[in-house]
Amino acid sequence: MSEHTGLSEGDFGVLDRLAQFGDGKLRQQELADSMDWDKSRLSHHLTRMEKRGLVLRKTLDKDRSVQVIITSTGKSALDGALPIVSKAIRTHFLDQLTDQDIESITKLADRTKSRSSAAGKDSTP
Repeated sequence: MSEHTGLSEGDFGVLDRLAQFGDGKLRQQELADSMDWDKSRLSHHLTRMEKRGLVLRKTLDKDRSVQVIITSTGKSALDGALPIVSKAIRTHFLDQLTDQDIESITKLADRTKSRSSAAGKDSTP
């Protein structure tokens, strides 16, 4: 991906989470948790991304937490990377599945969905 987009896997992970989970912004701790990265690792990575204009950080006055915001440059980089990532997923994963694999995955998804639905009905509002 880096060769085609200029984004590392970490860059893509940060930008994708900001766009998907936070509508362009997330608290730094939420971002670290979603990536399963420790605070220090994410902080250093964000510093490098800020220097490249992909994200910016803003301290929130009310609780002194830090919000990470995707920039227009970051959004453009993400938009350019998405088709490349999609193609790689198709080539290296989806196209490798056999009919039996697809049937097994479908059964597992249906079973999981059924259990989740049943669990929701059993809980009290």
